[in-house]
Amino acid sequence: MNILILHNIRSVSNVGAMFRTADAAGINKIYLTGYTPAPLDRFGRKRKDLAKSALGAEEFVPWEQRKNIISLISNLKTLGFKIVAIEQDENSVDYKDVKIKSKNAFIVGAEVTGIPKSVLQKCDIIAEIPMRGKKESLNVSVALGVALFRILNI
Repeated sequence: MNILILHNIRSVSNVGAMFRTADAAGINKIYLTGYTPAPLDRFGRKRKDLAKSALGAEEFVPWEQRKNIISLISNLKTLGFKIVAIEQDENSVDYKDVKIKSKNAFIVGAEVTGIPKSVLQKCDIIAEIPMRGKKESLNVSVALGVALFRILNI
């Protein structure tokens, strides 16, 4: 079982794109934490801006909103999940070297600031995609796709 945690993602377009990627990669569930926008607004109406980039994937991939990512991670660990952050960090390993278990939770974070240190400290592994160009990072939805497809051997 593989789940995805989208933490403090500001861009609705990125969230929609990650729903599509999650569907394509066979992700079983998405948790939206912090201020990450959901497919439904606070009145329960479908968000057209998210649906535009998700292209319907938001209707097929189960999702749930949670405010507190730390308690979510603790609950998932209790259930036997390996927690894998996709992030640049001094303690990271090359994403190509990540070995997964039967139950995995992948976390991506805010577009500019990434995953907070307090969250990274709770993760079992921090996977980093090496950069060869002049820019130091990829768009979060692109990085998610690259990492998931490699780590899950799709």
